[in-house]
Amino acid sequence: MTGPAAALDPRRSTWVGALLGIGVMAAVDQIVFHQILGWHHFYDRATPDIALLSDGLLHAAELIVLVAGIFLVADLSRRRALSRAALWSGVLLGAGAFQVFDGLVDHKALRVHQVRYEVELLPYDVAWNVAGLLLLAGGLAMALRARRARQTP
Repeated sequence: MTGPAAALDPRRSTWVGALLGIGVMAAVDQIVFHQILGWHHFYDRATPDIALLSDGLLHAAELIVLVAGIFLVADLSRRRALSRAALWSGVLLGAGAFQVFDGLVDHKALRVHQVRYEVELLPYDVAWNVAGLLLLAGGLAMALRARRARQTP
């Protein structure tokens, strides 16, 4: 549907936004913490060559996710089904989910890397996970506000 009768698709817009949020947060992690600050690699439990390879694979995956998300936004927009409020709530939800997953699963459960090395980890772990939870809370608040706006006549 491309005419004025096309309906917004908030559910798909949210999922596409979440995909973009995951890609953006992976890019921020990769660029800032892996490359600029050099605090860790995606996989730090092997040789430096494997650590560098793991960063390259993460970077490739993040680019694929971002490009796919951009194409999906373009498709929703072309069909006039893009809900901007749902998209942005999804971006925050995806970014927060990536951050919390990385902090709890990658850092703590699997121990593939830590935020930093040779420092007291607790403040870094708290900051990392609280940042993710704040992103999730912001995305949830935006999603609820957008849902209420759609339901009011």
